Amino acid sequence: MVIRGLQPNEAGRVAGQFTQESERILGDNLVGVYLHGSAVMGCFKPEKSDVDLLVVVNEEPTDTVKRAFLDMVVSLNETGPAKGIEMSVVRRGVCKPFVYPTPFELHFSKMHLDWYRSNPENYIAKMKGTDRDLAAHITVIRARGVCLCGAPIEEVFGEVPAEDYMDSLWYDIADAEDDIAEDTMYLTLNLARVLAFQKDGSVLSKKEGGEWGLKNLPEKYHMLLLGALSEYRGETPGYDISAAKEYAGAMLRLIRNNMQPQ
Repeated sequence: MVIRGLQPNEAGRVAGQFTQESERILGDNLVGVYLHGSAVMGCFKPEKSDVDLLVVVNEEPTDTVKRAFLDMVVSLNETGPAKGIEMSVVRRGVCKPFVYPTPFELHFSKMHLDWYRSNPENYIAKMKGTDRDLAAHITVIRARGVCLCGAPIEEVFGEVPAEDYMDSLWYDIADAEDDIAEDTMYLTLNLARVLAFQKDGSVLSKKEGGEWGLKNLPEKYHMLLLGALSEYRGETPGYDISAAKEYAGAMLRLIRNNMQPQ
C-alpha cells in the first residue's frame, strides 16, 4: 500500500499496513488514521523510535471489533521497530472541539503487550479512559502530522488550547530532576523542546529540541545537550549526572515560571 506523505522506511511500511488493516476491520466507523511523532518529524530511528498513530472513529467499537483490531496491532507490532507501535483510538466527538483530558476508547503500546496476551478480555474491558498525552499528540498532528486515510486533519481536529498542551507536556517532565539520571537523553532533549514551545510556539521533535537548546540555552549546558544528541544518533556518550540534575532543575524552574499568569 502506497500512501502519499509516508517515508520509504520501516515506519512507513508499518504505518501503511496498519492503515490498510484499520480500514478493513473498522469499516464505515473509521474516520481516519493519522501519523505523528518522529516518523513525521524527520528523525525516525528503528533502534530508538516507535511508530505513533492515532485512529479516529465515529463511535466506540464493540469488544469483538476491538479484539480483532488489537490482534492485528499485536501481529504488526512484532514486525516493527524495536519500540514497536504506539496507538490510540478516539471518537471524533472529542477532537473538535477538543476535549481535555482527552477520552480514548482503546490504547496500545509495547509496554502493555504482556497484559494483552495474558488476558485480552480484561485488557479490552479496562483499556479506556482519559489521556493527557493526547493533547500533545493532536498538537503535533495539527502542526506536522500526516493523514494516512480518511478525513483531512483540519476537518477532524480542533485547536488545542496552549494551556492544555502545556499541561500535557508538564505531566511528562514534572519529575525530571529525579528521573534524569535514569533517562538522561530523553529528558534533556524533551525539556529543551518544552521551553522552545513556551518561548516561540515551536512544535519540535526531541532532536530539534536539542538543536534549539544549543542555540538558545547557556553554554554550560551544551556538553549535556551534545551528549544527548549523540545518544539519539545511536552513539554512547558519557554523562555528568550532577550536571544533568542541575540542568533539569534550572529548566523546570524556567518552564514553571513561564506557566504562571503574568
